[in-house]
Amino acid sequence: MDTPPQVMDFVKAMASAERLRVIGVLARGRATQAEIAEQLHVPARDAFERLSFLVEVGVVTESDGVYDLNEKAIESLARGQFEGKRPIYEAKEEKQEDVRKVLKIFLNADGTIKQIPLEDKKLVIILNYVLPAFALDATYTEKEVNTLLRRFHTDTATLRRAFIDQGLLARESDGSKYWRVKNG
Repeated sequence: MDTPPQVMDFVKAMASAERLRVIGVLARGRATQAEIAEQLHVPARDAFERLSFLVEVGVVTESDGVYDLNEKAIESLARGQFEGKRPIYEAKEEKQEDVRKVLKIFLNADGTIKQIPLEDKKLVIILNYVLPAFALDATYTEKEVNTLLRRFHTDTATLRRAFIDQGLLARESDGSKYWRVKNG
C-alpha cells in the first residue's frame, strides 16, 4: 500500500498519547503554549515540542502565539487514504462545530474520555477521535486492543464493542484477532 507522507505524519501524530493530550486541550478551545503546558502539567519546552510537530503536520494552527485545532485538516488527513466516507463526517461548517462541542463535552484536558456517550452520533465522533490509534493493515489481539483503548478510557469492553458495532473494527468470530476496517 502506498501511503502519502502527510497521512503517515498524521498517523504518527495521533499515535502519541502526549500529542493526543494536546489535541484534547485544544478541542476545548484555543490556547497559548503556556496554557497548554499548565493544563497538562508539563514543562513549556515539552508543550512546545508536541505543538511543533502538530503544527508541522497541519492538525494545529498557530497565530500570534495562540494555538487552535484544525478540524478540517484532521478530518481530511484521517480520510486521506479511504475511499468511502460516512455521512456524519461530511466537511460542513455546522458539522465541524458539532464535532468540537462533542469533543469538548466528552474529553478531559489530557485527551482521555470523561464518559462514553450513549447517543450514536456523539459516540461515532468519540470513536473517530480514538480511531487513529489503530493502524491500517495491522492486526491486534484483544489484549492489544484493550491496551490501546485504556489510553482513552478504563471501560475497554464498551469501547471495543462500540468499535465493532459501528463497523470501525472487525474481529475473528473467536475474538482472537481484531483489525481496523478499511473504510472506517
